[in-house]
Amino acid sequence: MRYRKQDENGDYTFGNGLNDFYIDNVDAVAQAIDTRLKLWMGEWFGDVTDGTGWSQAILGKNSKNLYELTLRQRVLETQGVIGIQSFQSQLEPDTRKLTVNMIVDTIYGQTDLTGAYEWN
Repeated sequence: MRYRKQDENGDYTFGNGLNDFYIDNVDAVAQAIDTRLKLWMGEWFGDVTDGTGWSQAILGKNSKNLYELTLRQRVLETQGVIGIQSFQSQLEPDTRKLTVNMIVDTIYGQTDLTGAYEWN
């Protein structure tokens, strides 16, 4: 599995050859998970059916069970993911922020992921 690295601003890195990629390691899967969670359903013109259902299942007056199920499914469908060992989330509707902590088993080992997702 090869996945292009991102800089601190979330932009792809270029100009360093193969050093711009995670290749066959747990970081490649972690980057794929984060990228997939940040992609909103309908946002990518190449496949408007791909994406995380932020508007459909997470934002608004949806239950914690529904949005956690949506996020878990998105993670489990990521290439290289075997399973989820632990999953915690904290939704703060007033500040429009969702924090997710999870431990994920991948084909390259285990990774501990913490992500904060915010929307306007």
